Amino acid sequence: MKLHDVRTYKSVEPLAREDQLAWKLASVATDPVAVDPDVIEMIGNRIIDNAAVAAASVARGPVRSARAQALGHRSDRGAPVFGLAADIKVSPDWAAWANGVAVRELDFHDTFLAADYSHPGDNIPPILAVAQAKGLDGAALARGIAAGYEIQVDLVKGICLHEHKIDHIAHLGPSAAGGIGALLGLSTEVTYQAIQQALHVTTTTRQSRKGEISTWKAYAPAFAGKMAIEAVDRAMRGEGAPSPAYEGEDGFIAWLLSGPAHVYQVPLPDAGEPKRAILDTYTKEYSAEYQSQALIDLAKRMGPKVGDFDGVESILIKTSHHTHYVIGTGAGDPQKMDPKASRETLDHSIMYIFAVALQDGGWHHAKSYAPERAQRPDTVALWHKIATQEDPAWTARYHAKGADKAFGGKVVIKMKDGRSIVDELGVADAHPAGARPFERANYVEKFRTLADGVIETDEQNRFLDLVDRLPTLTGADVRALNFQVASDRLGPDAPAGIF
Repeated sequence: MKLHDVRTYKSVEPLAREDQLAWKLASVATDPVAVDPDVIEMIGNRIIDNAAVAAASVARGPVRSARAQALGHRSDRGAPVFGLAADIKVSPDWAAWANGVAVRELDFHDTFLAADYSHPGDNIPPILAVAQAKGLDGAALARGIAAGYEIQVDLVKGICLHEHKIDHIAHLGPSAAGGIGALLGLSTEVTYQAIQQALHVTTTTRQSRKGEISTWKAYAPAFAGKMAIEAVDRAMRGEGAPSPAYEGEDGFIAWLLSGPAHVYQVPLPDAGEPKRAILDTYTKEYSAEYQSQALIDLAKRMGPKVGDFDGVESILIKTSHHTHYVIGTGAGDPQKMDPKASRETLDHSIMYIFAVALQDGGWHHAKSYAPERAQRPDTVALWHKIATQEDPAWTARYHAKGADKAFGGKVVIKMKDGRSIVDELGVADAHPAGARPFERANYVEKFRTLADGVIETDEQNRFLDLVDRLPTLTGADVRALNFQVASDRLGPDAPAGIF
């Protein structure tokens, strides 16, 4: 890996195309290096993980709406949609839209945290949809997904968006465009233009994840994937992009990030170096914001020591800057303490999540968010005794590298009888450095658990068999890399719209 300096350039300053970040990203994407076997294995894990979450969300309102929109754009040269019959195909950008919402709706798939946040699995729906529409094989699909993950992770390591209130999908548009370029075997020139276009149209604010969080939280990454497909399509037809998109005098860094005086450093593989960034990412065992994963495990461990929850005086969670200000009391969002808040808001309230996990000794993707659960008087009372506090030591661990990197915290529970119960946990049990890291068997178990009662067993088996053969799949096999469910499991029709 090599660090690349990225800064703003005035229009009169020379900046060769080859020195621009978008060109370097495109060069990484189009470098025809082989995909390592362990990377292919992890790609398969994440395809399973995405499908698991999509199965659990297939009848939820936002997913039904996205699917209904997609069905307004049927195409014989299209891609399939989660849950629908194999002969129903829609334009690939709309397949990416519908499938991306299904994957993202429950906030339950993979994550990577560094200078910024990300859910790299959001790259898979657009890359897979294009592969299915174009009849490409499993080897091409693996090549595209490896590139998408590489670009996403490297941007997240080097460029912080959230400090400027820019949503993390600004890294997803370029990574998905790069992944599609790799999938299709496009030139560096075409991929470069597509990456710049995708950045330009997917830069949005973090209000998506602030205050009263709406269903747009699930739609935002799907929108980025859809825009990436359109950007690649335009670039393939010879259309250019605002350039240089990152370094321009009126561009991304100059006005939306840290400005002309700042130099970012983005790590990228050298030519011929394998794309292995997916191995730095990690999935979720629980359907909640990633920075709550270790704290849910900690709540499960501490709950039995508390016993009488009415006897709790206060609970303080000492944690990182990110956790305190994004999902903690540092956010200053009264909605995070509101029993009638939306599911999306509760998903970003570590106070609510810790209270429920402490009482229940676990977490469920649906039951833990049910209105009757959130409004239970004893839970509300406990929930409102919880506060977070930034601890510089945990902030340092959040940004550390290697074994010191951690996303958890230290919890101090003060009881009314004068006792204090104190414990801490750095990483979730399912994290690669955790007590029981997720492997293929865990991904399969997650898929079967979430698919139970939704996808018939034979259909589950068919899908998993295809994933097991990922690098040797034919184009026809890749088109079948989807799941179908009975129509009565798709939920009621979405309300009518324009399409």
